[in-house]
Amino acid sequence: MPSILVIVYVVVGLIVAQQHHYFSNLGTIKRIVSAVLAVLLWWLLLLGINLHIK
Repeated sequence: MPSILVIVYVVVGLIVAQQHHYFSNLGTIKRIVSAVLAVLLWWLLLLGINLHIK
């Protein structure tokens, strides 16, 4: 059973990734992987690092 901290971390990651448009047009594997990375590494997005895989 995941702890409350893990749940909060993932929820914050989903919100930050959505605000940075990582969930728009998830038609390819590269975009899906970018979205997953954005959720897991959301704090890098706040530092201005682009996680879009090209």
